[in-house]
Amino acid sequence: MYRLPFEFERLDISDVILIKPKIFNDSRGYFMETFVKKTFENFGIDFNVVQENQSYSRKGVLRGLHYQLGKYVQAKIVRVLKGEIFDVAVDLRQSSPTFGKSIKVNLSEGNKNMLYIPRGFAHGFEVLSEDAIVVYLIDNDYEPKMEAGIRWNDPDLNINWPIKSPILSEKDSKWPTIKEAKANNLLI
Repeated sequence: MYRLPFEFERLDISDVILIKPKIFNDSRGYFMETFVKKTFENFGIDFNVVQENQSYSRKGVLRGLHYQLGKYVQAKIVRVLKGEIFDVAVDLRQSSPTFGKSIKVNLSEGNKNMLYIPRGFAHGFEVLSEDAIVVYLIDNDYEPKMEAGIRWNDPDLNINWPIKSPILSEKDSKWPTIKEAKANNLLI
Protein backbone atom coordinates (compact mmCIF):
# COMPACT_ATOMS: atom_id res chain seq x y z
CA MET A 1 0.00 0.00 0.00
CA TYR A 2 1.41 3.39 -1.03
CA ARG A 3 1.47 6.08 1.65
CA LEU A 4 1.56 9.80 0.98
CA PRO A 5 5.23 10.73 0.79
CA PHE A 6 5.04 13.81 3.06
CA GLU A 7 3.49 15.26 6.16
CA PHE A 8 3.21 19.06 6.04
CA GLU A 9 3.16 21.18 9.21
CA ARG A 10 2.39 24.90 9.14
CA LEU A 11 4.55 26.66 11.73
CA ASP A 12 3.88 29.80 13.81
CA ILE A 13 4.30 31.87 10.66
CA SER A 14 1.90 29.77 8.59
CA ASP A 15 3.61 30.40 5.24
CA VAL A 16 6.73 28.62 6.54
CA ILE A 17 6.15 24.88 6.38
CA LEU A 18 8.00 21.98 7.98
CA ILE A 19 8.00 19.06 5.56
CA LYS A 20 8.40 15.58 7.03
CA PRO A 21 9.11 12.96 4.37
CA LYS A 22 7.93 9.39 4.77
CA ILE A 23 10.92 7.09 5.13
CA PHE A 24 10.71 3.63 3.58
CA ASN A 25 13.20 1.41 5.44
CA ASP A 26 14.21 -2.14 4.63
CA SER A 27 17.28 -4.36 4.95
CA ARG A 28 19.08 -2.40 2.19
CA GLY A 29 18.70 1.00 3.88
CA TYR A 30 16.02 3.59 3.19
CA PHE A 31 14.24 5.43 0.41
CA MET A 32 12.44 8.77 0.57
CA GLU A 33 11.02 11.26 -1.86
CA THR A 34 12.34 14.78 -1.33
CA PHE A 35 10.27 16.78 -3.81
CA VAL A 36 7.04 15.95 -5.66
CA LYS A 37 5.72 19.06 -7.38
CA LYS A 38 2.08 17.94 -7.58
CA THR A 39 1.97 16.87 -3.92
CA PHE A 40 3.52 20.17 -2.82
CA GLU A 41 1.04 22.12 -5.01
CA ASN A 42 -1.87 20.21 -3.47
CA PHE A 43 -0.73 21.55 -0.09
CA GLY A 44 -0.43 25.10 -1.45
CA ILE A 45 3.31 25.20 -2.08
CA ASP A 46 3.71 26.49 -5.62
CA PHE A 47 7.42 25.87 -6.13
CA ASN A 48 9.32 25.66 -9.39
CA VAL A 49 12.91 24.48 -8.92
CA VAL A 50 15.38 26.52 -11.00
CA GLN A 51 18.54 25.89 -8.99
CA GLU A 52 19.95 23.52 -6.38
CA ASN A 53 22.71 24.63 -4.02
CA GLN A 54 24.81 22.63 -1.57
CA SER A 55 27.04 23.88 1.22
CA TYR A 56 29.55 22.19 3.50
CA SER A 57 30.29 23.84 6.85
CA ARG A 58 31.97 22.86 10.09
CA LYS A 59 30.65 23.18 13.65
CA GLY A 60 29.95 26.74 14.74
CA VAL A 61 29.65 28.19 11.23
CA LEU A 62 26.73 30.56 10.82
CA ARG A 63 25.58 31.38 7.28
CA GLY A 64 23.06 34.19 6.92
CA LEU A 65 20.75 35.87 7.24
CA HIS A 66 20.49 36.10 3.43
CA TYR A 67 17.83 37.09 0.90
CA GLN A 68 17.49 38.51 -2.62
CA LEU A 69 15.84 41.79 -3.62
CA GLY A 70 13.52 42.88 -6.42
CA LYS A 71 12.54 40.40 -9.07
CA TYR A 72 15.17 38.01 -7.69
CA VAL A 73 13.42 37.19 -4.39
CA GLN A 74 13.63 33.47 -3.73
CA ALA A 75 11.71 30.73 -2.00
CA LYS A 76 13.77 27.81 -0.69
CA ILE A 77 13.37 24.25 0.44
CA VAL A 78 16.22 23.43 2.82
CA ARG A 79 17.35 19.97 3.97
CA VAL A 80 20.41 18.43 5.59
CA LEU A 81 22.28 15.53 4.02
CA LYS A 82 24.86 15.25 6.81
CA GLY A 83 24.94 16.60 10.35
CA GLU A 84 22.56 18.98 12.11
CA ILE A 85 21.76 22.68 11.82
CA PHE A 86 19.71 25.29 13.64
CA ASP A 87 17.74 26.76 10.73
CA VAL A 88 16.13 30.23 10.82
CA ALA A 89 13.67 32.05 8.55
CA VAL A 90 12.89 35.73 9.27
CA ASP A 91 9.77 37.39 7.83
CA LEU A 92 10.84 40.53 5.92
CA ARG A 93 7.46 41.19 4.27
CA GLN A 94 6.78 44.70 5.53
CA SER A 95 3.00 44.34 5.13
CA SER A 96 2.92 41.07 7.08
CA PRO A 97 1.55 40.90 10.63
CA THR A 98 4.58 38.71 11.43
CA PHE A 99 7.17 41.15 10.02
CA GLY A 100 10.47 40.73 11.89
CA LYS A 101 9.38 37.45 13.51
CA SER A 102 11.28 34.23 12.91
CA ILE A 103 10.85 30.49 12.68
CA LYS A 104 13.58 28.32 14.16
CA VAL A 105 13.89 24.56 13.64
CA ASN A 106 16.57 21.91 13.86
CA LEU A 107 17.12 20.05 10.61
CA SER A 108 19.33 16.99 10.53
CA GLU A 109 20.29 13.89 8.64
CA GLY A 110 18.55 12.00 11.43
CA ASN A 111 15.12 13.64 11.28
CA LYS A 112 15.32 14.16 7.48
CA ASN A 113 12.86 17.08 7.78
CA MET A 114 12.86 19.91 5.28
CA LEU A 115 11.86 23.55 5.65
CA TYR A 116 9.92 25.44 3.01
CA ILE A 117 10.75 29.16 3.23
CA PRO A 118 8.57 31.32 0.95
CA ARG A 119 9.63 34.44 -0.87
CA GLY A 120 9.93 37.42 1.44
CA PHE A 121 12.07 35.79 4.11
CA ALA A 122 15.72 35.99 5.11
CA HIS A 123 17.36 32.63 5.75
CA GLY A 124 20.31 31.49 7.80
CA PHE A 125 21.60 28.53 9.75
CA GLU A 126 24.17 27.55 12.35
CA VAL A 127 25.97 24.20 12.30
CA LEU A 128 25.50 22.20 15.52
CA SER A 129 27.27 18.97 14.53
CA GLU A 130 30.98 18.51 13.76
CA ASP A 131 30.14 19.35 10.15
CA ALA A 132 27.08 19.59 7.91
CA ILE A 133 26.09 19.32 4.29
CA VAL A 134 23.01 21.39 3.46
CA VAL A 135 21.02 21.32 0.21
CA TYR A 136 18.73 24.16 -0.90
CA LEU A 137 16.23 24.00 -3.73
CA ILE A 138 15.70 27.53 -5.08
CA ASP A 139 12.78 28.85 -7.14
CA ASN A 140 14.43 31.88 -8.77
CA ASP A 141 17.74 32.86 -10.31
CA TYR A 142 20.52 34.19 -8.10
CA GLU A 143 21.72 37.72 -8.91
CA PRO A 144 24.83 38.82 -6.96
CA LYS A 145 23.93 42.51 -7.28
CA MET A 146 20.57 41.85 -5.60
CA GLU A 147 21.98 39.92 -2.65
CA ALA A 148 21.11 41.33 0.77
CA GLY A 149 21.19 40.30 4.40
CA ILE A 150 20.29 41.11 7.97
CA ARG A 151 22.77 40.94 10.86
CA TRP A 152 22.55 37.54 12.52
CA ASN A 153 22.62 38.96 16.06
CA ASP A 154 20.27 41.93 15.54
CA PRO A 155 18.64 42.35 18.98
CA ASP A 156 15.32 43.29 17.34
CA LEU A 157 15.12 39.80 15.84
CA ASN A 158 15.51 38.13 19.24
CA ILE A 159 17.04 34.93 17.83
CA ASN A 160 18.61 32.78 20.53
CA TRP A 161 21.38 31.15 18.48
CA PRO A 162 22.71 28.00 20.19
CA ILE A 163 26.38 28.90 19.58
CA LYS A 164 27.04 32.38 20.93
CA SER A 165 30.33 33.10 19.09
CA PRO A 166 29.82 31.65 15.61
CA ILE A 167 32.26 31.52 12.72
CA LEU A 168 31.12 34.12 10.17
CA SER A 169 32.17 35.25 6.73
CA GLU A 170 33.30 38.86 6.54
CA LYS A 171 30.17 39.70 4.55
CA ASP A 172 27.83 38.07 7.09
CA SER A 173 29.46 39.99 9.94
CA LYS A 174 28.67 43.34 8.26
CA TRP A 175 24.99 43.07 7.26
CA PRO A 176 22.74 45.87 8.57
CA THR A 177 20.14 45.45 11.29
CA ILE A 178 16.53 45.11 10.20
CA LYS A 179 15.91 48.77 11.15
CA GLU A 180 18.91 49.91 9.09
CA ALA A 181 17.81 47.78 6.11
CA LYS A 182 14.30 49.25 6.32
CA ALA A 183 15.64 52.82 6.56
CA ASN A 184 17.77 52.22 3.44
CA ASN A 185 14.94 50.56 1.48
CA LEU A 186 16.73 47.19 1.47
CA LEU A 187 13.79 45.03 2.48
CA ILE A 188 11.43 42.99 0.38
